[in-house]
Amino acid sequence: MSVQHDAQQPSQSQPQYQPQTGASVAKAYLYIVATPIGNMGDITARAIDTLKKVDIIACEDTRTSGKLLSNFGIDTQTWAYHEHNSEVQTPKIIEMIQRGHSVALISDAGTPLISDPGYQLVQAAHAANVAVVPIVGASAAIGALSVAGLPSDKFSFVGFLPAKTHGRVKQLQDYAERSETLIFYEAPHRIVASLKDMAEVFGKSRPATLCRELTKTFETVRKSTLGELVDFVESDSNQQKGEIVLVVGGNVTDVNEDLNVHDSLLLRLLEDLSVKKAAALASDITGVKKNALYQRLLELQQNQP
Repeated sequence: MSVQHDAQQPSQSQPQYQPQTGASVAKAYLYIVATPIGNMGDITARAIDTLKKVDIIACEDTRTSGKLLSNFGIDTQTWAYHEHNSEVQTPKIIEMIQRGHSVALISDAGTPLISDPGYQLVQAAHAANVAVVPIVGASAAIGALSVAGLPSDKFSFVGFLPAKTHGRVKQLQDYAERSETLIFYEAPHRIVASLKDMAEVFGKSRPATLCRELTKTFETVRKSTLGELVDFVESDSNQQKGEIVLVVGGNVTDVNEDLNVHDSLLLRLLEDLSVKKAAALASDITGVKKNALYQRLLELQQNQP
């Protein structure tokens, strides 16, 4: 059974770390371990092995993580590590590693630090010359991007938008002209309001994909426009529940219109370079997205006598 350790409220029910006898020993590093975002089958063999071998697992919520650990027969001792106790726990965890004990950091789901606590601990580890090792795995942001059907060569992870309308709209306006794909997390009780604000700021015709409850039983992946997604989510209360990722296409309104301006440059580059290299160089010169230039080059190549 896991034992919760909370440095803010020490008591007899929260014992100090005691090494486990007979356990495999992991190197005294800080391991950043990704856990499933829903489907338990998405945990990696390396993650299970690491969580069994380390001396301590630092959890965002020991009760939530306890269910995961129990499912895989992991009885490693757990400590609570979250935004409310990180200032107290961070130096204690670093000290434990410096004394030769290995520690794994996990969040409630997915990859730690992606809109979850942990930055302070990793920063402190680097400052103390403690090795930090990624144990990669599930991430809702990357999972959503992979199925969104939107350009993935360049993207920005925005995370959660401000809760209040004014702050949310202001931040969206900052991203309105960005040409890369944008990835947002959103709380279920704000999803309708956020979609409406996005449709207002980005335009109702902006392509977007709603990814909800990824890897879980009632998973939704719907690619459409922001305007249509507002109607879809607002009319179905089930779409206003669970974990939500919104992947929104970048602003490419002017790109296709301006491509012909660069035809002479593209044709000249095509004389000496492959289509791929010509597109990359032209993108560096003009600032236009490489994929758009690549497609234009193929068109020009086909039209050449």
